[in-house]
Amino acid sequence: MKIDTIRDIAERAGVSVTTVSRVLNNRPDVSRATQEKVRRVMKESHFVGNANARGLKRADQEMVAVIVRGRQNPFLSALAEEMLQCAAPGKAPFALEYIDEQADEFHHALMLTHSRRASGLIFLGSRIDDRCHAIDGVNLPMVFATVTTQGTPMARASSVSMDDRAMACQAIEALLQRGHEKIAVFGGDRQGTDSLALRALGVEDAFHHRGMQLEEGRYVETRFTLSDAYEAALSFFRRCPDTDAAFCMSDTVALGVIRALVDLGRRVPQDVSVLGIDGIEMGRYSLPRLSTVAQPIGKIARESVAVLTEMMESGAHARHVTVPASLVLRESVREA
Repeated sequence: MKIDTIRDIAERAGVSVTTVSRVLNNRPDVSRATQEKVRRVMKESHFVGNANARGLKRADQEMVAVIVRGRQNPFLSALAEEMLQCAAPGKAPFALEYIDEQADEFHHALMLTHSRRASGLIFLGSRIDDRCHAIDGVNLPMVFATVTTQGTPMARASSVSMDDRAMACQAIEALLQRGHEKIAVFGGDRQGTDSLALRALGVEDAFHHRGMQLEEGRYVETRFTLSDAYEAALSFFRRCPDTDAAFCMSDTVALGVIRALVDLGRRVPQDVSVLGIDGIEMGRYSLPRLSTVAQPIGKIARESVAVLTEMMESGAHARHVTVPASLVLRESVREA
């Protein structure tokens, strides 16, 4: 897949490169008819100018784009900040790009390759589904952090992640071992091969090992924000008040669920145990302290930067790193 440049857009529109640049910058010295023609060509070519991309000191400066899918995700924000600390002095600078969790990170990556001289890409919080074919033609080193790309069509993409399926299974087993049976799961779309889909499979594994099955009505899809998780939990627990435990596929969701339970007059963990994933610092100080599957933020950041650097500097092939995670049981989980 060829990545169009401003020059390509100029040729198709029959105007100069300068005119295209003026349109991208919303300059008033371009006629309305010319603006409409240039914008039509850009739309047909899926070319989108990005104002944030002009934030570097030099327009031709190479950089590594770190695309964070989720503006309100403290785990991903902490991971992104840790990656900035791992960037080597004198090398291509790291540029953080935050997008909404419902946005298309692959389309955003294409936008960045148009408007910046990207020498590498790191994706945080990405989903692996049919959309990833959009970057098939992007011949850049890329690393997916927190989700594995092993076994996907993206043969040139490396990845660094925990074993999501195994850790979700371990989390559910911990709840089952403590006598919980009416377990709710707050997660995302179970389709695809991303971390959320793998965690959903891990949930099924844990129930299957005991000859049990998760009741379909107890799987709750939600966006991974406090407000969305809170609203989803309010609706669910009003409908299923017999639930005695909740496994949440992020600590942010878990904190939203706890707030909803409190507002419904339910006690955590006396009435409902709550267990999350990520290990964010906030969970250590919440009331009650949050039980979680803790991901090693520092190790994920270091490994991601190291793998990308290998690919950028020595042309190394894609590889997949699995980092260890740990189940941390605190005050939000008790014996049933």
